[in-house]
Amino acid sequence: MNTTTAEQASAPVTEDALRSVLLAGERPSRPGPVLTSLTFGWRALLKIKHVPEQLVDVTMFPIMFTLMFTYLFGGALAGSTQEYLQFLLPGILVQANVMITMNTGITLNTDIQKGVFDRFRSLPVWRPSPLVGALLGDVMRYSIGSAIVITLGLVLGFRPEGGAVGVVLSVALLLVFSFCLSWLWTMLSLILRTPNSVAGVSMMVMFPLTFVSNIFVDPKTMPGWMQAVVEVNPISHLATVVRGLMHGSVPAGEIGWVLVSSVLLLAVFGPITMVLYRNKK
Repeated sequence: MNTTTAEQASAPVTEDALRSVLLAGERPSRPGPVLTSLTFGWRALLKIKHVPEQLVDVTMFPIMFTLMFTYLFGGALAGSTQEYLQFLLPGILVQANVMITMNTGITLNTDIQKGVFDRFRSLPVWRPSPLVGALLGDVMRYSIGSAIVITLGLVLGFRPEGGAVGVVLSVALLLVFSFCLSWLWTMLSLILRTPNSVAGVSMMVMFPLTFVSNIFVDPKTMPGWMQAVVEVNPISHLATVVRGLMHGSVPAGEIGWVLVSSVLLLAVFGPITMVLYRNKK
């Protein structure tokens, strides 16, 4: 280093010089809501890449339930495991996805406890982006779970009469409902203190909703009072739609019911979640 360079390095930086450097280039525009939400969604996918154990509930859970119910109870409930599989698999697809949604709240609560979301809220981005992005990232998990259930069903002998179109439509509707349902667990993640609390409350809600439904058996064999409960259970309506689309029938009224339920879930729990997130300390 020569004398001239040393003198320049030791010279004090003036305010005018610093301002000229900062204003030399055009300031980048602020990212929009879509871009920031997709960025946080990509973050959620990267977490799966680095911690693949997160996919255990997506992979092992539906495989275990499909095999167990088909071969343990299929013959007793329907007289034939193959016949029961045609009834069961759409229901397992519903159960697997709605149960997976619980992981959304658990993951968010973990990030909150670690202080990650405090950093997110300080960023100059659209405020809901971290939440929306996390939910969008989880849609990929739902898609993976759906693909595993359908693939396993085809290997075991499931044959959807509605063809590929019916399967795609049923999965698409299921993803919409799951995304809207995830806002409930997101709200709980902002209220409860620990991930274990979120997991416990979520399971307490989802366990009766999935088992007191028409996922595993036809409610016609149930007592009258339980049939009434099953008929108003939103999971039952979702299972009926998925089962109908996969087997070639299009229950328009049921589809409308599921879409209205999805909109209500989003309209009720979405704003509440954002208020809690904005006021979180």
